[in-house]
Amino acid sequence: MSNNLRFQVVEEAFKKRALDVEVPKERPSEYFGKYVFDRKKMYKYLPKEVYDKMIDVMDNGARLDRSIADAVAAGMKQWALEMGVTHYTHWFQPLTEGTAEKHDAFVEHDGKGGMIEKFSGKLLVQQEPDASSFPSGGIRNTFEARGYSAWDPTSPVFIIDDTLCIPTIFIAYTGEALDYKAPLLRAIHAVSRAATDVCRLFYDDVKKVTVNLGWEQEYFLVDEGLYSARPDLLMTGRTLMGHESAKNQQMDDHYFGTIPDRVQAFMKDLEIRALELAIPCKTRHNEVAPNQFELAPIFEECNLAVDHNMLLMSLMKRVARNHGFRVLLHEKPFDGINGSGKHNNWSLSTDTGVLLHAPSKPDPNSPETTANETLRFVTFIVETLMAVYRHNGLLKASIMSATNAHRLGGNEAPPAIISSFLGKYVSEMLDTIEQTSNLKSETSNLLREIDIPQIPDLIVDNTDRNRTSPFAFTGNRFEFRAPGSSVNCASAMIALNAAMAEALTSFKQRVDRRIAEIADDPLFAPATDGAPSVHTARFHAIIDVLRDDIKTCKPVRFDGNGYSEEWVVEAKRRGLDVEKSCPIIFEHYLDESSIQMFESTKVMNRKELQARNEVKWEMYVKTVQIEARVLGDLSMNHIIPVSTHYQSQLIKNVQGMKDVFPADKAERLSARNMKLIEEIAERTERIERLVEELTEARRIANRTQDIHQRAIEYHDTVCPKMEDIRGEIDKLELIVEDGLWTLPKYRELLFIR
Repeated sequence: MSNNLRFQVVEEAFKKRALDVEVPKERPSEYFGKYVFDRKKMYKYLPKEVYDKMIDVMDNGARLDRSIADAVAAGMKQWALEMGVTHYTHWFQPLTEGTAEKHDAFVEHDGKGGMIEKFSGKLLVQQEPDASSFPSGGIRNTFEARGYSAWDPTSPVFIIDDTLCIPTIFIAYTGEALDYKAPLLRAIHAVSRAATDVCRLFYDDVKKVTVNLGWEQEYFLVDEGLYSARPDLLMTGRTLMGHESAKNQQMDDHYFGTIPDRVQAFMKDLEIRALELAIPCKTRHNEVAPNQFELAPIFEECNLAVDHNMLLMSLMKRVARNHGFRVLLHEKPFDGINGSGKHNNWSLSTDTGVLLHAPSKPDPNSPETTANETLRFVTFIVETLMAVYRHNGLLKASIMSATNAHRLGGNEAPPAIISSFLGKYVSEMLDTIEQTSNLKSETSNLLREIDIPQIPDLIVDNTDRNRTSPFAFTGNRFEFRAPGSSVNCASAMIALNAAMAEALTSFKQRVDRRIAEIADDPLFAPATDGAPSVHTARFHAIIDVLRDDIKTCKPVRFDGNGYSEEWVVEAKRRGLDVEKSCPIIFEHYLDESSIQMFESTKVMNRKELQARNEVKWEMYVKTVQIEARVLGDLSMNHIIPVSTHYQSQLIKNVQGMKDVFPADKAERLSARNMKLIEEIAERTERIERLVEELTEARRIANRTQDIHQRAIEYHDTVCPKMEDIRGEIDKLELIVEDGLWTLPKYRELLFIR
């Protein structure tokens, strides 16, 4: 074995073999939800009347009756104890992009010198975890510790190891949300209410609209030994230096390729554990970049889908360690190859079907029904576009972070301009509606004249997919491709659902006004009995409003190449946000239009939004600050010593040449080494100078009291220095003898053996 530490680590990594995974004897459908207190277990462990009330809460949004909390807690405790559980925790999602939990045992004094297992409704419904050390953006002082976690009964309780985990919201003592779940639930409620009102323009019996989410989780796997030998991966989640491998993804041979045995074993183990927790894993495959993979579930209700994604990311890290891997969820762990995203497939549905799904075939026996279905489809498509257009910058802010900024716009990731791709047929249909003359003056048969029912059959297959579009229509849903792989899906879903709620509310109000106008208009075509038809008036009012909205939101529709410089110029001309600075993009949360939208939908108030932006700017500063410190340390303690050591060897070689050969021949033979000696000296000198400048840039930025301005300074002055240092180090990596280089290289990190 080589004496070089890097080679030892690489050899050990290559010796690893796939572990045998113990596969349950049952079919997946039989152990699905094994560790979840789902409806089947609720029915078994709860009294019938309590079960019925819980189902009403979960399905119909009924208010939770605290009087049943003790009965629910008793049923949960009985099931948990039978499963070997000893502790419980309120599981919540603070503004750290992770989850949090504090475990308490089922232990109370029995009054006789012993103890009993006890779990009451009070402990189930509410707890008081210390809130002082979680990010709050100034909502609370660090010396004020009180915060509350409150049970979310719409997301099932589950077991991890010996602990009963209770999904909860997390709020401050003064009532403001300190987490992602509370505003997400509000946003889901807002869009459900607004969408239900709009649905009743088409279907009288719709009672509820459900928000659906299907996320696609991309990730990298790296051998644990190699990971530990890269301090930058260990501390920041990404490689702050590293020259690209001669072979990376340019052959496209990894995409959908055969999954390596070790990875297959990891995936199998992960899927079994995920299914036991009722996470409906469906798809797994190799992604484009080497060592990059994807997992995707069947879509679920949005709140549950977010919980499952947060749980899965934690589960992935635990399972990977058992297989000698580390999971990298950073959006851009390796330079020059694909980054990782978390595509959010978003849709709305009722008990009758998906609202964004077009009728596949016109019904010749009921043209009115076909027209109604088609108008429903067009309405929800157009109002989604209106939401994306009106809050273009906000949606961009909802997915932006210091880590995702490295990914957007490169190597097949969507560009940092939020636009929507609809495809040829849907675009042509909207253009047809837009260009048709005014409805009210000609005929009540205009619906047929503008060919609204004539949507091509199987519309889901009548358009290609635009892989560069951040917000693409894909048949029966919109795929929001911009969120990063490490983030909480809730951030994007809060903004999108709140914006959609506002758009649908506005649409309904304008349609109602237009119906009244048409009913009073003597020029409106009468029905057969000579009186204005309310049904026809409704159709015409919808068309009138849709036409206005199609014109308004047209700038956000784009089917072309999102990577081109021409698109940046064109997008700016259209009024779309083209800003690239992450701290400045965050400002959209505090646009008056954003504040008005969040407050009108009762999702968040001004104070909560201001606090969240403080957190975002602070997280940005800390992320870049840590990276800068790590890069400075590696530069001075790894890169420069290794480079100068190799330089010393070259100098000895040149001096030896002079001792052995005549002067002219020695000079000729040592010319290459002299060039390398000079280049190493120049590059190490530049690295030392740049590290000093980087440290000074941090020092100056840290003196800025305003966190917003400090974040901007970190973006403008610290980040460019880091890129300059990386450029010098990556060149040295190609020069210095391979055996001396201490850090595992891309060719070793990116190819699992």
